Formats: sequence, structure tokens, C-alpha cells
Amino acid sequence: MVVQITGLVARRLVCWVESGNVLQRGERFGLIRFGSCTEIYLPVETEVLVKTGDIVKGGESVIAKFISNFDSN
Repeated sequence: MVVQITGLVARRLVCWVESGNVLQRGERFGLIRFGSCTEIYLPVETEVLVKTGDIVKGGESVIAKFISNFDSN
């Protein structure tokens, strides 16, 4: 799940999709300008691959992967 959060002063968000829409990998859903930010909520069964300070690029950077819960026995 992704949440766009407006900045205190500028409040500049543009969102092209509605809640509940399913998007494809790398698909653009909006634009953030002037001090706003994005929060990404991941399922518990994911391994986060980035750390604080990393630079990521939308549609290119892998930020997490699903952890396999398969039993090898």
C-alpha cells in the first residue's frame, strides 16, 4: 500500500488513480512536488532491501522481496 502525504506548506500532490486500483510494476500513479512524501506499507512477509539514506528510483529500484515460506522437507 502506498500513501502520498502533503507537505506542511506546499501541499502539492497529483494522483491519477483511485483507492483500490491495481497497478502494474513500474506504473506511475501520481506526482509529488515541493516537500511532500510517500509512505510504503509492506506485508510482514517481506524482506526490506534498502536502508535509510539509500537513493531509490520509482519503477527501477527493488525495495523489498517476498520471503518464501515453503518448507523444504
